Amino acid sequence: MKDTKISELREKSVPELEALVLEERANLYKARRDLVFRRMTDTASVKVRRHNIARMLTLIAEKKRGNA
Repeated sequence: MKDTKISELREKSVPELEALVLEERANLYKARRDLVFRRMTDTASVKVRRHNIARMLTLIAEKKRGNA
């Protein structure tokens, strides 16, 4: 799981970002489940996914306020 670039996210619209957040949350759920059942050894991917979700939510809030 690679870290999402903020410059790539700034180019997207709010509905696109919201769709990405839903997708990333689903991936986070799967990663946590795999971690519990010991199907995955890459524990860092959970942290990266959480940070990506936070970046997207921050951009959505900025765009809705009109700062972007």
